[in-house]
Amino acid sequence: MVIMLIGNKCDLESRRDVKREEGEAFAREHGLIFMETSAKTACNVEEAFINTAKEIYRKIQQGLFDVHNEANGIKIGPQQCISTSVAPIASQRNSGDIESNSGCC
Repeated sequence: MVIMLIGNKCDLESRRDVKREEGEAFAREHGLIFMETSAKTACNVEEAFINTAKEIYRKIQQGLFDVHNEANGIKIGPQQCISTSVAPIASQRNSGDIESNSGCC
């Protein structure tokens, strides 16, 4: 199983209930992924989902998850070819046509 522990309010240090170090230590003790996010600024929100998906994929590649048994909670969708339609989006981001949220807490 892959579980991510999310610490929120990374942009509001004074309103925290748990220090970052405490969250990191708890996650480490329990074998969890840890990230801090901000719902207000969306800092690390997308990254939290991406990192969780990467960890699931890594475990699939290591053979830790049986992708042929849907009881494990993993269902393989239809296989698709990777197209180059992603490239224009990346180039738009680089040219500034699409707003980028690169700033963080």
